[in-house]
Amino acid sequence: MWPTVLILLLCSLLSSLALASVYHDYCIVGGGPSGLQLGYFLKTASRDYIVFERSNISGSFFQQYPRHRKLISLNKRNTGKVNKEFNLRHDWNSLLSHDPDLLVTKYSREIFPNADVLVKYLDDYQKKLDINVKFNANIYNIRSEKNQSSPDGQVFTMQDQTGQSYFCRTLIMATGVSTPNIPKGDGINLTVGYESMSLNPEDYEGKSVLILGRGNSAFEIADSIYGYANFIHLLGRSRIRLAWATHYVGDLRAVNNAVLDTYQLKSLDGLFEMHVDAEMKLIQKGGKIYLPEVDDELITAPFERTILEPYDIVIRALGFIFDTSPFYNTSLTLGAGKLKKYPAITHNYESVDYKGLFYAGTASHSLDFRKSSGGFIHGFRYTARALHRLMEWRYESVPWPYIDLNLPQLMNYVIKRMNEVSGTYQMFQVLGDVLIVSEDKESIRAIEEFPIHLLHELPQRSGHKGSAYIVIVLEYGHNFSGPNNDVFRLDRAVGGAIYASLSNFLHPVIYYYSQLPTEESMQSKSKNETLPRPDYIHHIVEDFYTSWQKSQTHILPLRRFFEKVLSVDLRTFYTKSCFLVSMTKDKTSQHCKQSYLQNQGLYGTKELKLSSMYRGLILTI
Repeated sequence: MWPTVLILLLCSLLSSLALASVYHDYCIVGGGPSGLQLGYFLKTASRDYIVFERSNISGSFFQQYPRHRKLISLNKRNTGKVNKEFNLRHDWNSLLSHDPDLLVTKYSREIFPNADVLVKYLDDYQKKLDINVKFNANIYNIRSEKNQSSPDGQVFTMQDQTGQSYFCRTLIMATGVSTPNIPKGDGINLTVGYESMSLNPEDYEGKSVLILGRGNSAFEIADSIYGYANFIHLLGRSRIRLAWATHYVGDLRAVNNAVLDTYQLKSLDGLFEMHVDAEMKLIQKGGKIYLPEVDDELITAPFERTILEPYDIVIRALGFIFDTSPFYNTSLTLGAGKLKKYPAITHNYESVDYKGLFYAGTASHSLDFRKSSGGFIHGFRYTARALHRLMEWRYESVPWPYIDLNLPQLMNYVIKRMNEVSGTYQMFQVLGDVLIVSEDKESIRAIEEFPIHLLHELPQRSGHKGSAYIVIVLEYGHNFSGPNNDVFRLDRAVGGAIYASLSNFLHPVIYYYSQLPTEESMQSKSKNETLPRPDYIHHIVEDFYTSWQKSQTHILPLRRFFEKVLSVDLRTFYTKSCFLVSMTKDKTSQHCKQSYLQNQGLYGTKELKLSSMYRGLILTI
């Protein structure tokens, strides 16, 4: 739709730029997992794109991090299943592609592989799929320039370190969140960062160590040295958040938390809470580092007020923030509060500052931070696909991919999706399947893994509309997850379909809307509501195996829900029953109408004809 316009635009811009610019429709900055994933989708769609990577290899971040090299993302090779989609639910490192060999499960047998395995995998992914990556290209000086010929009213220009200029219609930042977070408090210069600390445990022999931070990197450090140090203290601004309690994979994982044992069993190591910001001060005396006396307001764990022992080493492990330096003299809006390390974006992954500027991968995690998995490979491989589909409709006039179903196919389709697919399973409460009911209510159009927080804009974002809408989302119980909750209590799970709405663990929830919710209702829903109040809602009761296939517990209640909201009989019948009903009744079921009566039934057999004659339906065979 735009190439001709852009060629003319190229000609006009070349005369105004000091160096000849290279043009692409899509520019992706960052050749890590999200940049490669989006590059794969653009290549598959035969789009004009380029991926810029400042290093000489894809995924260079993982050449350095995690520092002690053990990934904490699952590499579960065996599930007892052969279904590829189902297995991706438990493979947290692989990207999506058509190549069955491009899976990290084929690269390592370890449940938590070494990070070098991921670097090798990403390098193979780029080379085998021939993704267009320009290596050793450090992009900077990104700016927007107004252009009325562009669909967004502007284009983006940038340069690399050689002075080569580029410009593109659509810019996607896939640089992750990779700049160490360094607070401005006095004495922060006395600390050594996670990014540069010694990895030799002998350097901590007989030392007293303070670690600033309470995330996975902080505990990764503690686990690596707690057999060498005198003691280790971990300081954070709030209580510890355990991933198995919060159901957020970015919180502290069990693979890293051995020091919790030595703390709770009183073996010198410990945790305490204090605001780690500009108010915190470190001082040095006699070669030792101290936390000086502070105001009571700064210490949030009152029983730990006496922790004023000197330390030999203080290590800063306060996470990472988004790097804005590639942008020229541009003030990018960042998130507020706990989201300040991410750029501020809308639910279509677009910058709040510039049309046509999108974010992919971890940089887009502000949308589901501490809610879902969009900051990690097993989540953003699907949000990258959703972003690509949004851009396909917006810039290429290609509607969101869909599957048309007759009503009798509805149950089998939904049951299969709930029990197999990985996208909605990993991006729970963010991506969902939307079933669009046709105007005559005789068929369904299914669009898969749509960003549900754009539901009110479905026709504008996908190119599809209908007379009613069914949304299928996976959710945890609203009051189940949280750092203060006992997720191992005896009544943590419910049984029986009548208690389905009280389910705590991940389970499907089906919303029915006779018309799309409004923007106002999307914005005014409470924080415990995934979507605005629908006309009807149905919970499918949680299952120990996350397998929702039991006939009485899962399937029958679901069928009755669909029959209620669609005013249709979705039962299936044998051919003999369809024949009998069609000969004796004025109306037949949807199954008989759209299968048997459409010449999809069985041919008449001798036994069927004898049965019909016996019932008086025919006189002779």
